[in-house]
Formats: sequence, structure tokens, C-alpha cells
Amino acid sequence: GAEHFVRDGLALASLAGRLARQAADTARHRVLVAGSLPPICGSYRPEWFDPAIARPILSTLVEGLRPFADHWQAETLSSIEEAELVREVVGHDGKPLWLSFTLRDDEEASSLESQLRSGQSVVDAVAAAARLGAQALLFNCSQPEIMGAAIRIAVQSARASAPAASLRIGVYANAFTAASMVTAANAELSDIRSDLTPEGYLLWVDDWIDRGAQIVGGCCGIGPEHIRAIRDLIDRRG
Repeated sequence: GAEHFVRDGLALASLAGRLARQAADTARHRVLVAGSLPPICGSYRPEWFDPAIARPILSTLVEGLRPFADHWQAETLSSIEEAELVREVVGHDGKPLWLSFTLRDDEEASSLESQLRSGQSVVDAVAAAARLGAQALLFNCSQPEIMGAAIRIAVQSARASAPAASLRIGVYANAFTAASMVTAANAELSDIRSDLTPEGYLLWVDDWIDRGAQIVGGCCGIGPEHIRAIRDLIDRRG
């Protein structure tokens, strides 16, 4: 339960942050540490979000990670309300805030304008990110097929709004099969798509960069070999 996490979570979060910081500091080049803040009440389930439950757990994570993180990365957020709570908890401590939302990618999603899993629009997410003082707005942990439209809308919306003009737009998709996204989230391990090899995933990444994504990477099921391929692609593109 939440009370056990608050008791034990601080030590675990501090250990995770310290290990990440130590690894980053031994690298030959500058490596930044992201303080990852996950969806506290459940992935892909905005209806489960309860600020009263999430606040103490999120506060514990922030306290443990704050000494070691270069920026905050709130990710797999299903609703704007989750992002608002993150800003409340992290405060304005001088560390950049990156907000990353997961998108609807069910069977109906292809016929809809890009939406967060809450049903809120990408345009509203851009406005919220600007209002909350985020440095970056990303989309993560959704099927690659759904990401391009969200990037296009986010880039257009940010360019049209002075408060959002400096937002960096980014994306990192997952490699889950569509069926496992429905049945396994919050319950068990998900199946991984066979077509999203490093070469297969790179086709999507190339398109996202063309659409204006400034930050690209990978989420669940995307491994170090994929990231190496992305790095090579970016170097080739100049």
C-alpha cells in the first residue's frame, strides 16, 4: 500500500538516483540524469488517478531523486491533471520539467484526432505544458503508428502560441502488441512486436524527426540496440 511505499520508497528512490548519478559521472562525455516520475495510480488508466493517493508517493520519489536528477521527467501521464500534480509536488526548484503523455492507441484512435488516454486533446496538452512551465512536451508508451499525428499537432500548436513556442517536442514509443496493451497493463508482462527491430523502429524515428520531433528515444520493449541505431541516424542526418 501507499504507507509502505512512503516508508521504504525514500531509501529506494535515493539509491536509484545515486547509482544513476554515479554512472553518469563516470561517462566520457556529459550524461544527464532524468528523475523519472511515473503514473502513480496506474498506467493508461486516467480514471484511477486520485491526487490524495498520488501526492504522498510522488512527494517521496521527488525527495529521494532531487539531489541526483538534472531534470524531472514525468512520463506515461494519461491526463493533464496528473501533470498538474507533478508541477505542484516538484515545485520550482530550478530543474527543467519534461512532461510526457501516453496517447490513445486503441482501435478507435485511428479515426479520432490525437488524444491523451483521458480523451483530452494534444492541443490542450501543449497549452498545459506551457502553463506549467515545462521545457519539453513528449509522447511515450504508445504504439508508433499513433505518434506522428500527435507530433504534427503539437508542433503546429506550439508554433502558434507564444507561451508554448520554446517547448521542445519529443517522442518515445513502446513495442507492445496492441492486444497486450489492453490485457496486460498493470497486470502482467506484455508481448513485444516482432516488426519493431532496430531497423523497423528506425523508420518511425526518421519520420518523427521529419515532423519536427527534437527529442527521440524508446520506451517499453525498445532496447540499447535501438538507441544505438537512433544515435547513428541522428549523426547521419547531421
